[in-house]
Amino acid sequence: MEKTLPFFPLKLVAFPGEDLNLHIFEPRYRQLIGDCLLHGINFGICVYIDKLMMYGTEVSVIEVSNVYEDGRMDIKTKGLRPFKILSFRNPLSDRLYAGGEIDYLENNPSYDPALFSDYKSLLQQMLTLLGLKDDLDLVNLDSFTYSHKIGLKLTDEFELLCLPSEEDRLLFLVAHLKTVLPIMQQMETARAKIKMNGHFKSLDPLDF
Repeated sequence: MEKTLPFFPLKLVAFPGEDLNLHIFEPRYRQLIGDCLLHGINFGICVYIDKLMMYGTEVSVIEVSNVYEDGRMDIKTKGLRPFKILSFRNPLSDRLYAGGEIDYLENNPSYDPALFSDYKSLLQQMLTLLGLKDDLDLVNLDSFTYSHKIGLKLTDEFELLCLPSEEDRLLFLVAHLKTVLPIMQQMETARAKIKMNGHFKSLDPLDF
């Protein structure tokens, strides 16, 4: 389904369901947010990696948390749906900001429960190593929920956003976690050994 959106290009990937806080200071984007609030419309965060990638995520403005005397503002937004940019006009007619037509990406929500179980187990291990295990929300967990916290590069996050099904995204994340977890576990073991240097050690006697 085609739709017209105002565009806010950023060097980040906004995931569906993500709560994203933004500090708005440029005049063109202050105008963009003002128009969204006035007309009750959403805007698109377009991914920029060395260039505009022609994909992004529709977001809604949830709250204006603070407005400064000079017009800057802090806002809270929620990620909705990923899209492909069909046309990019910079600026839009009579506006300071860019915009254009988008088409939502296809998304198949089905997945193999065994694959999801593997992902959940690996994610728990990762968050435990990062000291974030208490933040784990298993009720609302999907492939996007913690993907900013597991060491993905920006290009990896972009690839994840564009995958057409939950099954594909879970396969992508499981492969990533299986690669990085052993490295992190080795680093944790090395860190523990370093902390032992200079301490009195209680060693088991050797039987020979």
